[in-house]
Amino acid sequence: MGTWDDLGMPRSSNDKQPRDYVVDGAWPHAALAPDAPVSAYYGQSLSRNLARAMTSTGHTLRSLAEATGLTHSTISRVLNGRVMPDLGTLARLEAAFGFQLWPGLAALPPTPSES
Repeated sequence: MGTWDDLGMPRSSNDKQPRDYVVDGAWPHAALAPDAPVSAYYGQSLSRNLARAMTSTGHTLRSLAEATGLTHSTISRVLNGRVMPDLGTLARLEAAFGFQLWPGLAALPPTPSES
């Protein structure tokens, strides 16, 4: 397996906000641009996972902020695709829920040979 650069994937510091790659529909269920980086797909899937987790546990932005020590605005930015969380933020969110939110490779769209 090659490096990230070998796969034509930009470094995350060069990526735009995940929701900036939306071409049709509403975040986080929208279609993303064909050239969207993997971070956009991960951000979209993470946003959906976080929204489902909040709904299933009854957490609001403020109650989740209190439970995690994060600000409600940070959680809102993750939900709205305005930012990719750092590992500390992700760890706090997952610890508060007691289950994994990070989507992993399942977030990636199928490659043409897989569809």
